[in-house]
Amino acid sequence: MLYTNTLNQNIYYEVKGNLTSPKTIVFLNGLTQSTLSWYFVIPFFEKDFKIVLMDFIFQGQSDKDGEWKNFDQHAEDLNGLLHELNINSPILCGLSYGSLVAQHYAVNYQNEVKQLVLLSTFAHKTPYFEAIELSWWNALKTGGYNLLLDIMLPSVLSEEYFSHPIIPIELMKESRKELNQNSNAIFNLMRATRERRDYRPDLAKITTRSLILHGEKDLLIPLHLGQEVHKNIANSNFEIIKGAGHTLNLELVPIVCQRILNFLNEA
Repeated sequence: MLYTNTLNQNIYYEVKGNLTSPKTIVFLNGLTQSTLSWYFVIPFFEKDFKIVLMDFIFQGQSDKDGEWKNFDQHAEDLNGLLHELNINSPILCGLSYGSLVAQHYAVNYQNEVKQLVLLSTFAHKTPYFEAIELSWWNALKTGGYNLLLDIMLPSVLSEEYFSHPIIPIELMKESRKELNQNSNAIFNLMRATRERRDYRPDLAKITTRSLILHGEKDLLIPLHLGQEVHKNIANSNFEIIKGAGHTLNLELVPIVCQRILNFLNEA
């Protein structure tokens, strides 16, 4: 389904799960992911939750034209979609790039989030992160998404995943390539992170009960970056997924989902 935002851009979304449930959980994609990336997560939530999936502008099946958007603008698109669907007080669950959108949403729309789940998240960048960011930018510039993906995967998937993949690596590459051949769209997504200032001071505005889950072996976003988010959100829990890398909607999915459900059921 498509939602048209205030700029006349089409945003692709799906509504799944228990459509009569009073509880709605919204899953927000990582950088070059799409709604398909939550395939293995959905079965853990579809009985008790209404589920909303969306591709941000420049992702998946959403429009890929136009000027780059910062995270406040992505959050505005999300807010427009939720109002269109008459969804109030959703649970937001964002992975990496999607977790940044969730952070900005929770700051900008403080009374409109029931609970917040941040997977593989961060609020500021380090020289190490910026070095990886630059390598990704140059890979995309030099060899398009195919080269970017080759360089990206060892940073976002653990060594254990490569030995025991839930989706074979070559199949993952092929499925991702179909949706990510527009390099300008990916540059526009990456620019939001590249231009983002240190967001730690803003996190103090978040009063929503929050869970921060982080992979023990996350090479892209080391544990201390997630711990910084936890330190700056007063009402938050921080939990480590042992043995997992960055992409927590593909790694140790049953454990990740059970941690999320335990948190949500504590309310």
